[in-house]
Amino acid sequence: MELRLYDTLTGEKRPFVPLDPKRVRMYVCGPTVYDFAHIGNARPVIVFDVLFRLLRHLYGEGHVTYVRNITDVDDKINDRAARDFPGLPLNEAIRKVTEVTAAQFASDAAALGALVPTFEPRATDFVLPRADGKADMVSLIRQLIARGHAYEAGGEVLFDVQSMPDYGALSHRKLDEQRPGARVAVDAHKKSPLDFVLWKLSSGDEPGWESPWGRGRPGWHIECSAMSAAYLGDVFDIHGGGLDLIFPHHENEIAQSRCAHATPAMANFWMHNGFLEVEGEKMSKSLGNFVTIHELLSTNNFGGRKWPGEVIRLAMLKTHYRSPIDWTLKGLEESAKTLRSWSRIWVPNLAEAKLSDEVVAALCDDLNTSAAITVLHQIYRRGESGDGTAKTALTSTLQALGFADLFRKLSGEPGLTVKETETIDKLIADRTAARARKDFKESDRIRDQLAAMGIAIKDSKDGTTWEVAR
Repeated sequence: MELRLYDTLTGEKRPFVPLDPKRVRMYVCGPTVYDFAHIGNARPVIVFDVLFRLLRHLYGEGHVTYVRNITDVDDKINDRAARDFPGLPLNEAIRKVTEVTAAQFASDAAALGALVPTFEPRATDFVLPRADGKADMVSLIRQLIARGHAYEAGGEVLFDVQSMPDYGALSHRKLDEQRPGARVAVDAHKKSPLDFVLWKLSSGDEPGWESPWGRGRPGWHIECSAMSAAYLGDVFDIHGGGLDLIFPHHENEIAQSRCAHATPAMANFWMHNGFLEVEGEKMSKSLGNFVTIHELLSTNNFGGRKWPGEVIRLAMLKTHYRSPIDWTLKGLEESAKTLRSWSRIWVPNLAEAKLSDEVVAALCDDLNTSAAITVLHQIYRRGESGDGTAKTALTSTLQALGFADLFRKLSGEPGLTVKETETIDKLIADRTAARARKDFKESDRIRDQLAAMGIAIKDSKDGTTWEVAR
């Protein structure tokens, strides 16, 4: 089955042909661990986890390498550490911040059903030359200087964008038309306002490493160039991340990596997920709609309830990854209802977790998860009608897509145990039988019993459905 993916660099959807089918390689930019990850950060975690799973299905689990980094050196981290631990030396405060936030991110990603990537390198482990010979930031910067693509000025090492004629190809910006924007610093010591920092000096209380250019720390962009090369080589198959990273981060990664390694490409495919809004508005703390993954999972701050990771995962996957997504309470409630329905035909203790051919076909069209969910609804309807093969296919496919055992966990209705759900289902079955024999008194009694349990039922031509009353 042919996999076709949209490449941001070429602006087209084309067949995915790995450089080496026995070693398919993907890199995705991970979190900067200065704070808990917000719901927008969850989107690339979930999207590229599905792609990781699909690639493993197509090429074999042992033939796919997925790297997602952790940025643990950054000025935002420094600021957070100084704010939260003013009485500690900065380096110790930084360690406290990154240990907590990195652990929370790992916990959040696991709760969302994401597999652990093959490698999760930390930036601080790849600053200086390594004993194992893997790529590092200082060595890459040396290569860029030696090849005439970087220079020292004003206490910094800067990348010379004019040394790369096709700089701007990913963001479709011509070099001679570019102007420095809000995220591009303008300094007199730069040859061009667009030149960006590879290395900057550190003050005595800032984190720093001894280098040929003095004690300092790396710029943000060089970190990913080093970590991707360390595990995936100079050129690899797929580089992913959010749409907001195209410029300047990914553009600068390409510039550094290609110029350091003298290669025509850094990655053969560049994939970017779309932006996320909350209830139709841009998420921001000033609007009061800023929500972290941890809050969704563990507090009642969004819709007055906690949301299981499976519900969040399904709500995220209902929209194609390249489209913008509006994160709403209604969307979560609909996803919870869907998962509860699917759980009713779940095959317990099914060992196999394998994607159905129908779902694979949908996902092979540029990771079309919305089409894959439509297929899952079709499989569910066949299973609901008594098709045992469909029940097995739904269970196996959902497990392969990162959804927990819904029979045991019953995503979407926190607080309900399997035994309670079985009781509800039995009462509904008894009520259906009473209605069939026109015993409406018994039917009404069971309805009232369910209502007293906090369960609302809805009758339709397709049968009776239920949900926890709001």
